[in-house]
Amino acid sequence: MKQEMIIYLVLAVAASFILTVAILRWLIPKLKSVKLGQKILDIGPRWHKSKEGTPTMGGLAFIVAFLVVFGALILFAAFHDRIENIFKLAACVVFVLLNAVIGIIDDYTKFFKKQNQGLKASTKFLLQMLVAVAFAWAIAASNDYATVLYLPFFGREIDLGWGWYVLTVFLSVGFVNAVNLTDGIDGLASSVTFFVSCFFVLAGVLAVNYGEVIFAAVIVGGMMGFLVYNFNPARVFMGDTGSLFLGGAVVSMAYMLDNPLILLPAGFIYLLEAVSDIIQVGVYKLTKKRVFRMAPIHHHFERCGWSERKIVGVFSLVTVLFCVLAYFGL
Repeated sequence: MKQEMIIYLVLAVAASFILTVAILRWLIPKLKSVKLGQKILDIGPRWHKSKEGTPTMGGLAFIVAFLVVFGALILFAAFHDRIENIFKLAACVVFVLLNAVIGIIDDYTKFFKKQNQGLKASTKFLLQMLVAVAFAWAIAASNDYATVLYLPFFGREIDLGWGWYVLTVFLSVGFVNAVNLTDGIDGLASSVTFFVSCFFVLAGVLAVNYGEVIFAAVIVGGMMGFLVYNFNPARVFMGDTGSLFLGGAVVSMAYMLDNPLILLPAGFIYLLEAVSDIIQVGVYKLTKKRVFRMAPIHHHFERCGWSERKIVGVFSLVTVLFCVLAYFGL
């Protein structure tokens, strides 16, 4: 059966890669023609001003590739009785797409306002909370409303009761925004997500979970295709459209395995980016002093003189090492 799964894996990666590249080759000139370019905040790194005008919303390419390739392969797998919990899989797909919709609204708001601020933070957070609450209910319903949490590395389970819903909403909103924060320099979010998705492909193969393997493999192919145009110097940005979609995908891959806490080691870089931002804002409000030269932390290293390529390389290596650690928590 694992040989058959490998065939699905290869098809998912290859088809998603090819389709993403093909769509971007067509999409980038279209985005340029309507002047849908990134605006750079004055408070951002001054050297990022040269990026202003680079087409954004490129995440649409791997989202469309995901819908086409994942849709086709999952229908084929379901027809051959390879999908065990189609309701959970559907809940995950709806979750990632709703997050993508929030990102699309945010990006379009930025475009029409001609500035780098889209939806109000409170509005965006409220929408994300509503989506996360619905996701928590759907995942629980798919598991007969079980509220048991698996503890990786300990091999134990604990019943959290209503606490499970709170944790799920917290992890969902937290990691979606953490991936969004990681998307700050050329190729960073796409590179880190590529390796995280590779980890979830392996986890799916070990668990003989066709839905997980196909889902994660399509994301792997999409990231490979996107990096063709997003690696430094980037010719397109994914925008919130892409980063919120990827945040939802990362969360979904963990919940498809019924192992949400595996996000903590596997998604360490996302966590680091979010925590550095929280620390910077919190400490500054209390003391008017900064812990980092700039937050999130990839900008700190930029100000320390690291090139974007070096940051992407080091953060990717750290991701690989933490994914190896996460392997022992499966």
